[in-house]
Amino acid sequence: MKLTLGFGLILYPVLLAAQNAVPSPTKPAETSAPVPYSSVSQVNLLLSQLEQNSQAIQRDLSELRIDKWKTDANTKHGSQADVASIQRNLQTALPAIVAELQKSPESLPSTFKLFRNLDALYDVFASVTESTGAFGTRGEYQALQNDVNALESSRRMFADRMETLADAKETELTKLRTDLQNARTTEKVAIPPKKTVVDDTEPLPKKPVKKKPAPKVPKPPASTAPAPDATPPPAASHAPQ
Repeated sequence: MKLTLGFGLILYPVLLAAQNAVPSPTKPAETSAPVPYSSVSQVNLLLSQLEQNSQAIQRDLSELRIDKWKTDANTKHGSQADVASIQRNLQTALPAIVAELQKSPESLPSTFKLFRNLDALYDVFASVTESTGAFGTRGEYQALQNDVNALESSRRMFADRMETLADAKETELTKLRTDLQNARTTEKVAIPPKKTVVDDTEPLPKKPVKKKPAPKVPKPPASTAPAPDATPPPAASHAPQ
């Protein structure tokens, strides 16, 4: 089985999906809790063992004489391509992932990324070891088999750590939800809702009554007849009889 470990086609789609679900750990919040010393110590120990295993694998692969195997050319070329992919991964991809995890020891996405890399690396390396047992020397096979066992141990320990981190994150999330719910309940009890009191005994103010204006009396039309003479008539004279 031939599997290229360039990360461009195999691991990145899965890893990008995991990074989109979880916030990037490259810039942790200033208010985040410090990483426990025990957790940092565990990561450093696992990474130290992985580094030693990586160096042993590269050394033992460089000593393989695949061209001397008693098999067909296609099998030789396939094993040589797998060896080149493993060495490229150990020299380039793996150190970058390890450096990311060292910056954030309790980052679940970074731990998952390293586990996925070790998982793919193990599959290819186990295939090369099996071919070495069939076509290589006994010494070559024994050296690679020891490396496979050490790589499997690292993969299993990082899987266990990833499960522990996931459980811790779930517990923390549950606690935060509970605290938030309790805080909301306390706030409702401490601050009663405001009530609007209406006093029905106080009479409502009466609306002012508008008075209707008195109707206007129309003026009589001006008369065109001449005005009577206001001069009194002369008094009658009484003549003596």
